[in-house]
Amino acid sequence: MALSLPGERPSVAAMPLSPFAVFARWVAKAQAARTRRTALAALLKLDHNRLNDLGIDRQDVVDAMRLNGTAAGRKLTAARAVKARL
Repeated sequence: MALSLPGERPSVAAMPLSPFAVFARWVAKAQAARTRRTALAALLKLDHNRLNDLGIDRQDVVDAMRLNGTAAGRKLTAARAVKARL
């Protein structure tokens, strides 16, 4: 058990929870998600040969669209790595 001095504050108390900051983080997350969806939708519009040049196929893009956050990028990177070994 750690002892804290009377003048010390826990790390949770050091971060104020303002409604504006929470809203700003939510807006940033929403914008990032929209950008990600737009980029993946643009990939779906490419023809088979262009996707093949990128090292992915249409099913990889569809699978990435089902994921949240940076997992979509990791999925496409993993798919490219697998196809590069073949």
